[in-house]
Amino acid sequence: MSSYPAQTLSYSEDVKGWPSFYSFIPDYMCGMNGFFYSWKGGQLYRHNTNLLRNNYYGVQYSSTITSVFNVEPMTIKLFKTMSYESDDRWACTSLFSDLGTGSMLSTYFEQKEGEWFTFLRENENTLDLKDRSVNGIGACINITGPVTAVVIEFNVDIGSIVSVGDEMYWVTPTTFPAPAGTPTLGGVITAITQPSTTATGVATLGSITVNCTTGTVPSVTDFILFAKNAVAESHGARGYYLNFTLENTNTNAVELFAVGGSVMKSNP
Repeated sequence: MSSYPAQTLSYSEDVKGWPSFYSFIPDYMCGMNGFFYSWKGGQLYRHNTNLLRNNYYGVQYSSTITSVFNVEPMTIKLFKTMSYESDDRWACTSLFSDLGTGSMLSTYFEQKEGEWFTFLRENENTLDLKDRSVNGIGACINITGPVTAVVIEFNVDIGSIVSVGDEMYWVTPTTFPAPAGTPTLGGVITAITQPSTTATGVATLGSITVNCTTGTVPSVTDFILFAKNAVAESHGARGYYLNFTLENTNTNAVELFAVGGSVMKSNP
């Protein structure tokens, strides 16, 4: 059974096709003397005469449009940006390809030279281990401190990519070729200490300090990973196609003229 909500489908004699879907579902409708009339619950309504847009039979709706970018269908592409020509902001409430999902708030769009423009971003709080923003540090050799400031030490170089504010994940290693399982959120990294050597030649270990109140404290020998903010580190959407839905919740008249984007061939 279909999961789509019930809608009214309109037919156009001019194009000999079905151009639009409508959220309102009347009991009966007809056109007469240049106006469109419908009946619902025994009440007569004349459409396109009131200033309150998207309100049908006392129920307020939003305007949405769904479409697809699919240039060169046989090529895997990287969709970098989205733009549209309109007299108001729209939110991209749904954004997905065959390889991932995302969305963009209306506030992400900035007006430039008459168009609203934004870079494509992933959803917040998403973890894709194939992203370049997810990296491993190594197995931890010692864990100390309270849950608000867990110090995790390593006997390997931490590297310079990890930053304060990144999320720490951990996974318990298994014997190859068994999979290690899904990483568990540990918490947010609050401090980083790089390995160093004292003046007397004594080597000190590198460590990260993690606030684990939002996650789980790892154990010694667990493998530690870190993930940067999915929105800030987004590089676009990759896939054969890109399906998107734009939504506007205004109750006054808003026009949407065109939607576009920048696309390039993916070279992994």
